Amino acid sequence: MAFESLDFVYHPSRDVKRDVAYFTDVLGGRLRFAVEDMGTRVAAIELAPPPPLVLLADHVKGNTAILVYRVPSLREALAGLEQRGWEPEATFEIPHGPICSFRTPGGQRIAVYELTRPGAAATFEGRRDF
Repeated sequence: MAFESLDFVYHPSRDVKRDVAYFTDVLGGRLRFAVEDMGTRVAAIELAPPPPLVLLADHVKGNTAILVYRVPSLREALAGLEQRGWEPEATFEIPHGPICSFRTPGGQRIAVYELTRPGAAATFEGRRDF
């Protein structure tokens, strides 16, 4: 299976506003967006030319980041993983397209997604809800 790129690093955050301030004021990152919707906050920080964007999210459980890789076809990627012994998990949607997140036996968190809505990023760019 070929990953196209590591597009996002989803980091759990218990206080997204505080973490945005640190990532921008102290680390010098550029805030791409800060969205609050349905009781959830997500902010995207660019620490270096993308990808990946660091996404600070209060709805992500645990303390381990999720590495989100783009694949050409989610269906084909998941089929290939299953052939190699991966245990399937449910897929869901993010603004960019369908995604499947899982844990490795060592506890690392990985997700693969298919970019089916390439214009999604532009709808969030510059948005500041908090």
